[in-house]
This record gives sequence, structure tokens and C-alpha cells, in this order.
Amino acid sequence: MKKIIFGIFAHPDDEAFIVAGTLLKEVRTGSEVHLICLTEGAAGTNPDNVPNLGEVRLEEWRKAGELLGATSMHHLGYTDGQLNNTTLLEITSKLEAIVQTTASDPQAIIEFMAFDLNGLTGHIDHIVASRAAALVFYRRKQNDTRFTRLRLACLPRDLYPTTDTNWLYMEPGRLASEINEAIDARDMQGEIIEVIHAHYSQRQDGDAMIQTFGDRLGMNYFIVKE
Repeated sequence: MKKIIFGIFAHPDDEAFIVAGTLLKEVRTGSEVHLICLTEGAAGTNPDNVPNLGEVRLEEWRKAGELLGATSMHHLGYTDGQLNNTTLLEITSKLEAIVQTTASDPQAIIEFMAFDLNGLTGHIDHIVASRAAALVFYRRKQNDTRFTRLRLACLPRDLYPTTDTNWLYMEPGRLASEINEAIDARDMQGEIIEVIHAHYSQRQDGDAMIQTFGDRLGMNYFIVKE
């Protein structure tokens, strides 16, 4: 049975830094992956002082999607750092339309993938993206049995043991008892690093993630809701 996965994230690079290993494995085993990015990422770091960071980041995102083997990619055109309750409801409508037109196979199973509902880093854009994904998933699931799982990517407590207030309020990672799926894609570390490095403008964050995970790069963790 075909699996269709909608990866719903706020920024270019969100699909690369946290869940690339899982997406690569899913594509390798025949799943369709459809990536949805809410913003252009223009508020990200800009080490090269390019005048059009949003355009650069979207090109990087498209390259990363190609490396991941995404079947389709959808950019919703929102402004980085400006998401809120109103845009959440707008985004929900747009997501529903994409899902309606993309997931037409009546025999497929459908999964959504997004960040932890706490936004991982506490970024409001992350929180909006995850909650919009959850809203669409549960609305659709009420009348469509193809919608099976909502996979919320999280960070483990042993890697992120304390509250981080250096930028935003970032909660500690999740306890092992809260994590009910761990995907081991460490055998694909080379491919994962290539996907991360596709986001060259955000190389500082990407390299920090690679360093933090170390030998565990490729281990992805999820809170799965049904």
C-alpha cells in the first residue's frame, strides 16, 4: 500500500536539520514525500550579506528537496517571523487544499510530519506550522480513514537537557518516555550531511546540528499521534 507523507514546516532548512534521515528512508522504501514550507526564511542568518536572502533560501530548499527525493514542493509565501493565529487559520485552509488535490489515491495511507507542538526551539513560526498541521490532520481524519499518523519530530532530553534562553525560550528535550518512535538512519549520514549543506546560507546552524548529534546524526525522534 502506498504511503503519502506531507512534511509541513515553517522555514527552508527545517526539513533538513531534524528529519532528513527519516525522509530519505521513506523515499527509499517507496513513500511519496510532499514538502510544504510556510515562509521564505528571510529572517535567517545572512553570513554572505546577500540582498535577497529569501530567494536564496528557497533555492537551497528546492535543492534539498531534490536530494531528499521529494515528489512535490509547495511554498506558501508567508513572511518569516510573522506567523500568528490569523495566519494559522489561513495556512490551514491552504494545507487542506494541497492535501485534497495531492492525495487523490483512495488506497493510500497518509501521514503528516511536523515539528513538536512546542516548536522545538520555541520559534512561533514552528509552533504555528505544527499546530496548523495538527489541525488539518485531525479535521481530515474524522471522515477519512487514510489519515493514520501525525509524526511530531522532537529532540531527546539527553542531547538538550536544560532550558535554553539564549535566544527564545526553548524547552528541554523530550524524556524517553514521551518519545514513541525513533528512526535510525545513521547509515545515511553522508546523504544527510549533503542535504543539510544544501542550505549553505544557514551553514552555521547546520554545522552546529551536525556537531551536536555527532555519531547520532541520523537518529530522528518522534511523538506519534493517531
